[in-house]
Amino acid sequence: MVIPTHREGGQAQFIEQPISTMTYDTEINRLLDYLRHNLSKPHTIEELAVYSNMSRRTLTRHFKHATGLPIVTWLNNERLRYAAELLEVTDYSIDKIAESAGFNIAVLFRKLFKNKYGTNPNHWRKNFNQQLSSSDEYS
Repeated sequence: MVIPTHREGGQAQFIEQPISTMTYDTEINRLLDYLRHNLSKPHTIEELAVYSNMSRRTLTRHFKHATGLPIVTWLNNERLRYAAELLEVTDYSIDKIAESAGFNIAVLFRKLFKNKYGTNPNHWRKNFNQQLSSSDEYS
């Protein structure tokens, strides 16, 4: 296997790590499904606790035990994963992608994206967008 030793623009090498979609906890699984289908909506711990029929404290404890992450961290990671997918398969503006992924502020989205993936959303799109890549082959 041949891998470039350096990527253009200082971009870090990216290897997708699979995220488990199921946990041992059926209530948390139901919550994860709900969150994945409602990424664009704002969520509060209180609202999620009511949805899960748990107290706030019980929910945060069960969620972290089941997923290994606090709710906000898990939700931001899932939103960033979805945003990266949109960058790869759509030509939506960065603001539209931020909104679709549940980030109210595009600046926050850009900052979190850069922290997680080591590159900004525009560079990600340039390197991974399937529509752009296929059109480049014929140019």
